[in-house]
Amino acid sequence: MSLGEHLVELRKRLFIIAAGVVVAMIAGFIFSEWAIDQMAAPITEIADDRGQALLNFDAVTGAFDLRMKVALTLGIVVSSPIWLYQIWAFLVPGLTRKEIGYALGFLLSAVPLFLAGCAAGWWVMPHIVELMVGFTPADASNFFNAGIYFDFVLKLLLAVGIAFVVPVFLVLLNFVGVLSAASIIKSWRIAILVIVLFCAVATPAADVISMFVLAVPMVVLYFAAYGIAWIHDRRAAKRQAALDAELAL
Repeated sequence: MSLGEHLVELRKRLFIIAAGVVVAMIAGFIFSEWAIDQMAAPITEIADDRGQALLNFDAVTGAFDLRMKVALTLGIVVSSPIWLYQIWAFLVPGLTRKEIGYALGFLLSAVPLFLAGCAAGWWVMPHIVELMVGFTPADASNFFNAGIYFDFVLKLLLAVGIAFVVPVFLVLLNFVGVLSAASIIKSWRIAILVIVLFCAVATPAADVISMFVLAVPMVVLYFAAYGIAWIHDRRAAKRQAALDAELAL
């Protein structure tokens, strides 16, 4: 494909992604009130256990803006099979039939991993909120800015979801010959450092348990990606050696 054809193809894929997100966002808006109640559950529990704790909307349009943000996030999560597929489909014209099979495997593994990452972020979120509110003095009340609170929750879910998909991209790049297993493991110290820093930013510094809950599966996924890439490179090397032997004869 020429550069112009690639740009046309990219525009087509982006349009489909946008359409899928918008449709899912409309459905997400219907369930956004329920989702807001679920995300506000830690605040409700804090109010029951420690006294007054309220979510404060400091603008006339604050509640509507919040529902739109939640609807958009739900749209991105629900439409994840669509936009992940479009990423794969955009790569298909440049791949062989065998490599297309690899990309399909990427799609089938990326979707559940993204959802699993969102679930992991959802699991640690109440613990983070509870821990940070625990520093509030006994004679003080908690008034949370609703926009800031829900931005934190939504960004946490999406960030962890995307982070869980990164190892799958490493495997895909290895299978199509862009990245070797040696290159993946060569930077393992840096990768672990980046993972720990990411988890430290995503969780409060004082909440070591939540940080490890996020970091451990991400490190495991990183080394699993290396293991799969190593097996693939080893098999590819054997096939190349056998081919070279046949040609030598």
